Amino acid sequence: MAASNSILITKRLLDTTEPKAKRHEIWDSQIPGFGVRVGPSGSKTFIVRYRADGGGRAAPKRFVSIGRFGALTVEQARKRAKEILGAAAFGEDPAAERNSKRLELKISGLVDLYEEEGCYIQRGVRQGEPMKPLTKQYTIGRLRHHVVRLLGHKRITELTAGDVERFFHDVEQGKSRNDRKIGHRKRIVVRGGPGAARKAFRDLSAMYSFAVRRGLVEANPCEKAVVKKTDGRRTRFLSLAEVKKLGEACDALEAEGLNAKALNITRLWILTGCRRQEIVELQWSEVDFDRGLLLLADTKTGQSVRPLSGAAIGFLRNIDRTDGSDYVFPADIGEGYFQGTKKLWPKIVAKAGLKDVTPHTLRHTMGAISTSSGEALAMTGAILGHANMRSTMIYAHIDYDPMKEAADRVGNRLAEALGTASQSVHQHESVEAA
Repeated sequence: MAASNSILITKRLLDTTEPKAKRHEIWDSQIPGFGVRVGPSGSKTFIVRYRADGGGRAAPKRFVSIGRFGALTVEQARKRAKEILGAAAFGEDPAAERNSKRLELKISGLVDLYEEEGCYIQRGVRQGEPMKPLTKQYTIGRLRHHVVRLLGHKRITELTAGDVERFFHDVEQGKSRNDRKIGHRKRIVVRGGPGAARKAFRDLSAMYSFAVRRGLVEANPCEKAVVKKTDGRRTRFLSLAEVKKLGEACDALEAEGLNAKALNITRLWILTGCRRQEIVELQWSEVDFDRGLLLLADTKTGQSVRPLSGAAIGFLRNIDRTDGSDYVFPADIGEGYFQGTKKLWPKIVAKAGLKDVTPHTLRHTMGAISTSSGEALAMTGAILGHANMRSTMIYAHIDYDPMKEAADRVGNRLAEALGTASQSVHQHESVEAA
């Protein structure tokens, strides 16, 4: 059964094999049916291919994953492949037996399998690509802290839509809350709440979609669950007066000796509308001063080119570079980038006297100010680095003041023609007085 492009699989071969845009297999020339599957991320998994029911052209093909290269040596994988192929030759069906056992998987075990093989983007322009490392970390963290904690004991085939609804409400009410020390100056803090419930639900649904594709379950119970899957569009953004307060707070805190990197990061969040980590992890090699662009190598939507305002370019020019580091905001100690914004951000907003403001609010502010100033949605999307227009559409109506002013202008003309202009003006003045 050896493929025409088969080659002897060795450690040297696998060490030098580069990933491709799509998953591909390498088949061994020594053991027919033994191979390695190479993923787009560079992962290499030993596999076995055989025909069930003792073989024959009419017999169904089966695939069995043996394990990852690195966790297993080539020699260990060869030995296991021979055992599986030998069993198949005597009429056994190792893949069917494995799938039968997986039907007894508990949800905690499914999380392990999903972490190993299922963390890929399921929709959008990046469909099929591996999750970003930080995205995967947060996803698996939510699954372990909420799903495993509340549902981990259940078999994957037992979960119902009703179970999912109870899980959602339990997380909303904080029943998965946890706070424990895991090492020196390290803690795991799980709070729960409505936002956590929505995110955990989305992760659970994605994991079950993966299980459906693998044939482990017949349906995704999350699809029939009746839960509040979204909190609606976010409408919190800063007015120009609030932006001024934030700027004054940064100036005051800088005079008091607060870390200047955290303050400059905040200022650039405002001036660029970039996502939090896009500025925190910004490198000088990604700043094109000549053309006034940010050439971000790796963002939520992949590579991204963002136009910079003259104010932002001027601000970046005034930041001193640190020898030996390509980061615009390098760590104070050791290598890497500055990671103190989470600790210092509350001090900044408290000094400004603002509430319900996060770094992402500043991104919403850029979008709102842009559209309310008359910029086309396509231009706003370019500034923010949106992959599609749907993401930008929320800013089409996020600032109600310009629309109210337009309504007043049109309404006043109609009222004048209708003969109710004086009454409308009187009511408007009464509202303002109140």
